[in-house]
Amino acid sequence: MTDTSAFSAAADARERRTRTAREARLAAAASDAGLLDVAYAVLDSPAGPLLAAATPAGVVRIAFACEGHDAELERLAGEVSPRVLRAPARLDDVARQLDEYFEGRRHGFDLPMDLALVHGAFRCRVVQHLTRIPYGATESYGTIAGLLDRPGAARAVGTACARNPLPIVAACHRVVRGDGSVGQYAGGSDVKRMLLAMESGA
Repeated sequence: MTDTSAFSAAADARERRTRTAREARLAAAASDAGLLDVAYAVLDSPAGPLLAAATPAGVVRIAFACEGHDAELERLAGEVSPRVLRAPARLDDVARQLDEYFEGRRHGFDLPMDLALVHGAFRCRVVQHLTRIPYGATESYGTIAGLLDRPGAARAVGTACARNPLPIVAACHRVVRGDGSVGQYAGGSDVKRMLLAMESGA
């Protein structure tokens, strides 16, 4: 590394530290003033960058990069609260549990969930059910419909999974078609296959 590039790298690192400290001060001030309703952070993961957002009630959104993080922040501002701020420290527990999951050390999440982005009683029931599908197991859309006393509502289960605001935490990747094929996924079918393979130890 040349002297110039070393200087540039050091300057970049200094700028990142300054920006992080400034964001932390802003987040703390907003929280103290009761002006921080939605905290968010972008987390690195084997599935790509994940947008994680939480309200005081719990984690409200996990979004893959392909879903458009900026669009999801706008949605949070429109549907939950306009007081949205990058505040990574508020997402420490979410980040830790996701890291443990991807490292294979966590088979279930212990996070309060805010279902503000889940519209309709049946969709809420589906999302809550997704948290109870065991690690490494799969269920079909039709099976879930039957378990929720709505036989014949496989399509509605599929819609609820497609619009699940908390993928991975509420494990819609464990829901497959009746013929066993993977089906659609918000993060893409390749990510869904990766998560299923990871959980099966493949």
